Amino acid sequence: MNKDTRREFFRRLAELDPEPKSELEYSTPFELLAAVLLSAQATDIGVNKATRRLFPVANTPAAILALGQEGLESYIATIGLYRSKAKHLLQTCAILLERYGGEVPNDQAALESLPGVGRKTANVVRNVAFNEPTMAVDTHIFRLGNRTGMAPGKDVLAVELKLLKVVPKEYMLHAHHWLILHGRYICKARRPECWRCVVADLCDYKDKEMVPPKGR
Repeated sequence: MNKDTRREFFRRLAELDPEPKSELEYSTPFELLAAVLLSAQATDIGVNKATRRLFPVANTPAAILALGQEGLESYIATIGLYRSKAKHLLQTCAILLERYGGEVPNDQAALESLPGVGRKTANVVRNVAFNEPTMAVDTHIFRLGNRTGMAPGKDVLAVELKLLKVVPKEYMLHAHHWLILHGRYICKARRPECWRCVVADLCDYKDKEMVPPKGR
């Protein structure tokens, strides 16, 4: 996929969705951080169901700390790995209060030092909350990077670094969301829906099925 093809790839995605948004529900950088931390190995739908109960009661580091482990678990018990996530979120809240005055820092290293926060989570927070042109590579973006030929790599870091180099600058801010949403709803893992993909003619995927299965 050459430079012109990549620009056209993102131009088409941008035309379909000029202002893509995270499907996680949040209203502050801290709510976003908490939601992304809870979303590991869970769906956005499942996280949103839990945070709709949690955030009206506790949506600041101090308020979540006041809930304690058992109290927090009662709100997020429907999410996978909720006990360890509750522990990490409480530890993160304590650090935010102690080191950052309860605010979420816009700093990659600082974010990655928080319990339960890895590189992907930090990139999501910086991109969505602070409008930084980061690239948070999840399973969808990893798949698209390799399948389309845009940024092939053996691991998520390799794909991230390649995407940061090859995505046109004018599309970088929203590229993370365009790729995730495209992978979630069109370029699916088991059976990509190439017949309704607006960029099917631009990617390197060799097994395109351009006719939808019967009944679709």
